[in-house]
Amino acid sequence: MHDQRVILTGAGGGIGSQLASLMAAAGARLTLVDMNPAVLLPLQEKFGPDQVHTVTADITRSEEQARIVTETRKRYGGIDLLINGAGISPFGVYSGQDESLIRKTLEINLLAPMLLARTVLPVMLAQGSGQIVNVGSTFGSIGFAWFSAYSASKFGLRGFSQALRRELEGSGISVTYVAPRAVRTAINSQQVYDMAKVVRMNMDEPAHVAQQILHAVRQRSKECYIGFPESWFARINALLPGLVDRALRTRNRTAKAFAIESGK
Repeated sequence: MHDQRVILTGAGGGIGSQLASLMAAAGARLTLVDMNPAVLLPLQEKFGPDQVHTVTADITRSEEQARIVTETRKRYGGIDLLINGAGISPFGVYSGQDESLIRKTLEINLLAPMLLARTVLPVMLAQGSGQIVNVGSTFGSIGFAWFSAYSASKFGLRGFSQALRRELEGSGISVTYVAPRAVRTAINSQQVYDMAKVVRMNMDEPAHVAQQILHAVRQRSKECYIGFPESWFARINALLPGLVDRALRTRNRTAKAFAIESGK
Protein backbone atom coordinates (compact mmCIF):
# COMPACT_ATOMS: atom_id res chain seq x y z
CA MET A 1 0.00 0.00 0.00
CA HIS A 2 3.00 2.35 0.25
CA ASP A 3 2.41 5.47 -1.88
CA GLN A 4 -0.82 4.03 -3.29
CA ARG A 5 -3.17 6.88 -4.21
CA VAL A 6 -6.58 6.02 -2.80
CA ILE A 7 -10.12 7.40 -2.87
CA LEU A 8 -12.27 5.99 -0.05
CA THR A 9 -15.95 6.90 0.27
CA GLY A 10 -17.81 6.42 3.52
CA ALA A 11 -14.50 7.11 5.24
CA GLY A 12 -16.09 8.37 8.43
CA GLY A 13 -18.11 5.22 9.05
CA GLY A 14 -17.26 2.29 11.28
CA ILE A 15 -15.58 0.22 8.58
CA GLY A 16 -14.32 3.22 6.60
CA SER A 17 -12.47 4.87 9.47
CA GLN A 18 -10.80 1.59 10.42
CA LEU A 19 -9.80 0.91 6.82
CA ALA A 20 -8.46 4.44 6.37
CA SER A 21 -6.28 4.07 9.46
CA LEU A 22 -4.88 0.75 8.24
CA MET A 23 -4.05 2.10 4.79
CA ALA A 24 -2.55 5.33 6.09
CA ALA A 25 -0.39 3.38 8.53
CA ALA A 26 0.82 1.30 5.57
CA GLY A 27 1.91 4.45 3.72
CA ALA A 28 -1.02 5.05 1.37
CA ARG A 29 -1.99 8.57 0.34
CA LEU A 30 -5.69 9.00 0.85
CA THR A 31 -8.61 11.12 -0.27
CA LEU A 32 -11.25 10.45 2.38
CA VAL A 33 -14.83 11.24 1.42
CA ASP A 34 -17.82 11.64 3.71
CA MET A 35 -20.90 13.83 4.13
CA ASN A 36 -19.81 14.84 7.64
CA PRO A 37 -16.48 16.73 7.72
CA ALA A 38 -16.13 16.39 11.50
CA VAL A 39 -15.68 12.61 11.36
CA LEU A 40 -12.72 12.95 8.97
CA LEU A 41 -10.68 15.49 10.94
CA PRO A 42 -9.17 13.01 13.45
CA LEU A 43 -7.66 10.99 10.61
CA GLN A 44 -6.21 14.06 8.92
CA GLU A 45 -4.77 15.31 12.22
CA LYS A 46 -3.26 11.89 12.98
CA PHE A 47 -1.53 11.31 9.64
CA GLY A 48 -1.14 14.88 8.38
CA PRO A 49 -2.44 16.77 5.32
CA ASP A 50 0.35 15.48 3.07
CA GLN A 51 -0.94 11.94 3.46
CA VAL A 52 -4.65 12.45 4.14
CA HIS A 53 -6.87 14.81 2.15
CA THR A 54 -10.52 15.10 3.19
CA VAL A 55 -13.45 15.89 0.92
CA THR A 56 -16.94 16.67 2.16
CA ALA A 57 -19.25 15.58 -0.63
CA ASP A 58 -22.59 14.11 -1.60
CA ILE A 59 -21.46 11.18 -3.74
CA THR A 60 -24.85 10.94 -5.48
CA ARG A 61 -24.23 14.23 -7.32
CA SER A 62 -22.28 14.07 -10.57
CA GLU A 63 -20.46 17.36 -9.97
CA GLU A 64 -19.30 16.09 -6.59
CA GLN A 65 -18.06 12.84 -8.12
CA ALA A 66 -16.02 14.85 -10.61
CA ARG A 67 -14.65 17.09 -7.84
CA ILE A 68 -13.47 14.08 -5.81
CA VAL A 69 -11.53 12.70 -8.77
CA THR A 70 -10.16 16.08 -9.85
CA GLU A 71 -8.89 16.98 -6.36
CA THR A 72 -7.23 13.57 -5.98
CA ARG A 73 -5.45 13.85 -9.34
CA LYS A 74 -4.21 17.35 -8.60
CA ARG A 75 -2.98 16.37 -5.15
CA TYR A 76 -1.36 13.02 -5.89
CA GLY A 77 -0.82 13.00 -9.66
CA GLY A 78 -3.02 9.95 -10.30
CA ILE A 79 -5.37 7.41 -8.74
CA ASP A 80 -4.44 3.81 -8.01
CA LEU A 81 -7.40 2.64 -5.96
CA LEU A 82 -11.09 3.54 -5.61
CA ILE A 83 -12.93 1.97 -2.68
CA ASN A 84 -16.69 2.47 -2.79
CA GLY A 85 -17.47 2.03 0.89
CA ALA A 86 -20.37 4.42 1.52
CA GLY A 87 -23.80 2.92 2.08
CA ILE A 88 -27.10 2.97 3.95
CA SER A 89 -29.18 0.02 5.13
CA PRO A 90 -32.91 0.71 5.63
CA PHE A 91 -34.74 -1.96 7.64
CA GLY A 92 -38.51 -2.36 7.60
CA VAL A 93 -41.60 -3.57 5.79
CA TYR A 94 -41.09 -2.73 2.12
CA SER A 95 -44.74 -1.91 1.40
CA GLY A 96 -44.58 0.84 4.02
CA GLN A 97 -41.21 2.34 3.16
CA ASP A 98 -41.07 5.87 1.81
CA GLU A 99 -40.32 6.14 -1.91
CA SER A 100 -37.60 8.71 -1.30
CA LEU A 101 -35.77 6.29 1.03
CA ILE A 102 -35.91 3.52 -1.59
CA ARG A 103 -34.50 5.88 -4.22
CA LYS A 104 -31.81 7.12 -1.83
CA THR A 105 -30.77 3.54 -1.07
CA LEU A 106 -30.24 2.76 -4.74
CA GLU A 107 -28.52 6.08 -5.40
CA ILE A 108 -25.99 5.73 -2.58
CA ASN A 109 -25.42 1.97 -2.63
CA LEU A 110 -25.49 1.32 -6.39
CA LEU A 111 -25.60 4.33 -8.70
CA ALA A 112 -22.93 6.37 -6.90
CA PRO A 113 -20.36 3.53 -6.98
CA MET A 114 -21.12 2.90 -10.65
CA LEU A 115 -20.74 6.56 -11.59
CA LEU A 116 -17.65 7.10 -9.45
CA ALA A 117 -16.07 4.12 -11.18
CA ARG A 118 -16.93 5.63 -14.55
CA THR A 119 -15.43 8.97 -13.50
CA VAL A 120 -12.18 7.43 -12.28
CA LEU A 121 -11.72 4.95 -15.13
CA PRO A 122 -10.25 7.39 -17.69
CA VAL A 123 -7.47 8.17 -15.20
CA MET A 124 -6.73 4.50 -14.55
CA LEU A 125 -6.94 3.56 -18.23
CA ALA A 126 -4.44 6.30 -19.09
CA GLN A 127 -2.11 4.91 -16.41
CA GLY A 128 -2.67 1.33 -17.56
CA SER A 129 -3.26 0.29 -13.94
CA GLY A 130 -5.66 0.61 -11.05
CA GLN A 131 -8.15 -1.18 -8.83
CA ILE A 132 -11.83 -0.59 -8.07
CA VAL A 133 -13.19 -2.13 -4.87
CA ASN A 134 -16.94 -2.26 -4.28
CA VAL A 135 -18.06 -3.04 -0.74
CA GLY A 136 -21.24 -5.07 -0.98
CA SER A 137 -22.88 -7.48 1.43
CA THR A 138 -23.90 -11.10 1.82
CA PHE A 139 -27.37 -9.61 1.26
CA GLY A 140 -26.17 -9.05 -2.30
CA SER A 141 -26.26 -12.83 -2.70
CA ILE A 142 -29.08 -13.73 -0.28
CA GLY A 143 -32.16 -11.52 -0.50
CA PHE A 144 -33.13 -11.06 3.15
CA ALA A 145 -36.70 -10.25 4.21
CA TRP A 146 -37.21 -6.72 5.59
CA PHE A 147 -34.09 -5.50 3.78
CA SER A 148 -35.60 -5.56 0.27
CA ALA A 149 -34.26 -2.25 -1.07
CA TYR A 150 -30.86 -2.81 0.53
CA SER A 151 -30.62 -6.34 -0.86
CA ALA A 152 -31.59 -5.10 -4.33
CA SER A 153 -28.88 -2.44 -4.25
CA LYS A 154 -26.20 -4.93 -3.22
CA PHE A 155 -27.33 -7.54 -5.77
CA GLY A 156 -26.92 -4.81 -8.37
CA LEU A 157 -23.47 -3.84 -7.08
CA ARG A 158 -22.32 -7.45 -7.24
CA GLY A 159 -23.55 -7.79 -10.82
CA PHE A 160 -21.93 -4.52 -11.82
CA SER A 161 -18.62 -5.59 -10.29
CA GLN A 162 -18.66 -8.88 -12.15
CA ALA A 163 -19.56 -7.29 -15.50
CA LEU A 164 -17.01 -4.47 -15.17
CA ARG A 165 -14.27 -6.94 -14.20
CA ARG A 166 -14.88 -8.87 -17.41
CA GLU A 167 -15.03 -5.68 -19.45
CA LEU A 168 -11.67 -4.48 -18.11
CA GLU A 169 -9.81 -7.74 -18.59
CA GLY A 170 -6.38 -7.07 -20.04
CA SER A 171 -6.49 -3.35 -19.22
CA GLY A 172 -4.35 -3.54 -16.09
CA ILE A 173 -7.35 -2.56 -13.94
CA SER A 174 -8.85 -5.06 -11.52
CA VAL A 175 -12.28 -5.05 -9.86
CA THR A 176 -12.84 -6.50 -6.41
CA TYR A 177 -16.22 -7.16 -4.79
CA VAL A 178 -16.18 -7.57 -1.00
CA ALA A 179 -19.23 -8.93 0.83
CA PRO A 180 -19.24 -8.63 4.62
CA ARG A 181 -22.02 -10.11 6.72
CA ALA A 182 -23.69 -7.89 9.36
CA VAL A 183 -21.28 -5.46 11.03
CA ARG A 184 -21.60 -3.53 14.29
CA THR A 185 -21.73 0.03 12.97
CA ALA A 186 -23.98 3.08 13.16
CA ILE A 187 -25.59 2.06 9.86
CA ASN A 188 -27.86 -0.24 11.90
CA SER A 189 -30.88 1.00 13.81
CA GLN A 190 -31.70 -0.16 17.33
CA GLN A 191 -34.44 -2.37 15.87
CA VAL A 192 -31.81 -4.17 13.80
CA TYR A 193 -29.70 -4.84 16.87
CA ASP A 194 -32.76 -6.03 18.81
CA MET A 195 -33.74 -8.31 15.94
CA ALA A 196 -30.20 -9.61 15.52
CA LYS A 197 -30.07 -10.60 19.17
CA VAL A 198 -33.35 -12.52 19.04
CA VAL A 199 -32.61 -14.39 15.80
CA ARG A 200 -28.93 -14.85 16.75
CA MET A 201 -27.59 -13.06 13.70
CA ASN A 202 -23.80 -13.10 13.48
CA MET A 203 -22.25 -9.63 13.54
CA ASP A 204 -18.58 -8.72 13.04
CA GLU A 205 -16.58 -5.84 14.45
CA PRO A 206 -15.56 -3.07 11.99
CA ALA A 207 -11.84 -3.58 12.64
CA HIS A 208 -12.04 -7.23 11.57
CA VAL A 209 -13.94 -6.36 8.38
CA ALA A 210 -11.49 -3.58 7.53
CA GLN A 211 -8.58 -6.01 7.83
CA GLN A 212 -10.33 -8.47 5.51
CA ILE A 213 -11.03 -5.75 2.95
CA LEU A 214 -7.40 -4.65 3.01
CA HIS A 215 -6.30 -8.25 2.52
CA ALA A 216 -8.62 -8.55 -0.51
CA VAL A 217 -7.16 -5.31 -1.91
CA ARG A 218 -3.59 -6.53 -1.53
CA GLN A 219 -4.43 -9.89 -3.12
CA ARG A 220 -6.43 -8.16 -5.87
CA SER A 221 -9.15 -10.73 -5.20
CA LYS A 222 -12.06 -10.95 -7.59
CA GLU A 223 -14.55 -11.61 -4.78
CA CYS A 224 -14.24 -11.85 -1.01
CA TYR A 225 -17.04 -13.09 1.26
CA ILE A 226 -16.51 -12.39 4.95
CA GLY A 227 -17.95 -14.66 7.63
CA PHE A 228 -18.99 -18.28 7.93
CA PRO A 229 -21.60 -19.78 7.49
CA GLU A 230 -23.00 -16.73 5.64
CA SER A 231 -20.40 -17.05 2.86
CA TRP A 232 -21.43 -20.69 2.47
CA PHE A 233 -25.16 -19.82 2.34
CA ALA A 234 -24.42 -17.24 -0.37
CA ARG A 235 -23.10 -19.98 -2.61
CA ILE A 236 -25.93 -22.38 -1.76
CA ASN A 237 -28.49 -19.68 -2.55
CA ALA A 238 -27.07 -19.36 -6.06
CA LEU A 239 -27.72 -23.06 -6.69
CA LEU A 240 -30.63 -23.96 -4.40
CA PRO A 241 -32.59 -20.85 -3.42
CA GLY A 242 -35.55 -22.94 -2.27
CA LEU A 243 -33.37 -24.58 0.35
CA VAL A 244 -32.39 -21.17 1.72
CA ASP A 245 -36.05 -20.06 1.65
CA ARG A 246 -36.91 -22.89 4.01
CA ALA A 247 -33.86 -22.33 6.20
CA LEU A 248 -34.76 -18.66 6.73
CA ARG A 249 -38.54 -18.97 7.03
CA THR A 250 -38.74 -19.08 10.82
CA ARG A 251 -36.09 -16.41 11.22
CA ASN A 252 -37.90 -14.08 8.83
CA ARG A 253 -41.18 -14.49 10.70
CA THR A 254 -39.48 -13.67 13.99
CA ALA A 255 -37.82 -10.60 12.48
CA LYS A 256 -41.14 -9.24 11.15
CA ALA A 257 -42.17 -7.67 14.46
CA PHE A 258 -38.94 -5.66 14.58
CA ALA A 259 -39.37 -4.57 10.95
CA ILE A 260 -42.89 -3.31 11.71
CA GLU A 261 -41.59 -1.43 14.76
CA SER A 262 -38.85 0.14 12.63
CA GLY A 263 -41.45 1.73 10.36
CA LYS A 264 -43.38 3.45 13.15
